[in-house]
Amino acid sequence: MRRLLPLPALLTPLALLLAACSGASSATTTTAGAGGGGTDGKGSLTLNVGDQKGGSEAVLRAAGELDDLDYKIRWSTFTSGPPLLEAVNAKAVDIGGVGNTPPVFAAGANSKIKVVSASHGTAKGDTILVPKDSALRTPSALKGKSIAVAQGSSAHYQLVASLKKAGLGLGDVKVKYLQPADALAAFTGGKVDAWAVWDPYTSQVLRAKQGRVLTDGDGVTNGLAFQVASPTALADKKKSAAIKDYLDRLRRAQNWVYKHPDAWAKVWAKDTGLPYDVALDAVKRTNGTRVTVAIDKDVIASEQQIADTFTGLKLIPRKVDFADFVDTRFNGDLPASSTAPRTYAKES
Repeated sequence: MRRLLPLPALLTPLALLLAACSGASSATTTTAGAGGGGTDGKGSLTLNVGDQKGGSEAVLRAAGELDDLDYKIRWSTFTSGPPLLEAVNAKAVDIGGVGNTPPVFAAGANSKIKVVSASHGTAKGDTILVPKDSALRTPSALKGKSIAVAQGSSAHYQLVASLKKAGLGLGDVKVKYLQPADALAAFTGGKVDAWAVWDPYTSQVLRAKQGRVLTDGDGVTNGLAFQVASPTALADKKKSAAIKDYLDRLRRAQNWVYKHPDAWAKVWAKDTGLPYDVALDAVKRTNGTRVTVAIDKDVIASEQQIADTFTGLKLIPRKVDFADFVDTRFNGDLPASSTAPRTYAKES
């Protein structure tokens, strides 16, 4: 049986991937094109796509959706959502994928962005973890306890929402704003009582038997992720057509992941450096449940709630009308966002 690496040994390959969910903008390094060349397809039109490690490029390639492009895709890989959206705002990137929180912060900065596609999955991988031997058994028991979380991240909102459900507020706990690497060290070193985090960190901690789930975000947070485009690219007829095609390919690729979780976990593990068993756990718990859905009033209302929450916490400096930052032209006949997230399918 293959021995699990100690948690700190996994930090290096996970660093790029796990910053992706963070709302913090400290990670700003970008590298052109994963896989060396950085370009796929052929033709005179080039679509500049922002990606994160183990993200859109990896799933499209694994599903065979990059084999017959009649336009070029030039990939740029970012360490997190915020700098990716900064590149969209600067017109350096035409479109890119992020989680549910970075668009809210970009909207708060009045960035030139448009959310053009949404996917919905379970939020079971968004968890509040406690050490395995912790006496804490319910979220209400967190009162007065120290909790690590990345400020402005999707986990930050999940923490706020989970505390509220338990009748608590941020003022009732001792929040330690730590980015994932530092939070992991604090958690495993006994410096904090709990850690609000996302997959694959959740799967990593559970697989290594370093902790257990106190509560998760399922039914508490919206489980949304987005593709965000530049208004300039959307105004270009040819680029807009390429964006539609790209979004269609992503939808088909995600359906492939749903049908082939084991195959995707192998690709994801190789691309990110995750151990295969951790990757497979994360696929089954979170990554493989995603469904592309319409950007409808429920999506907008849900993101508005996140924006209002962070405005109330004074982490966003102004009132945001999230509807001003969406473009629904690609909704087509996509299912409503209320569609229940699916569970993973066995390899077929």
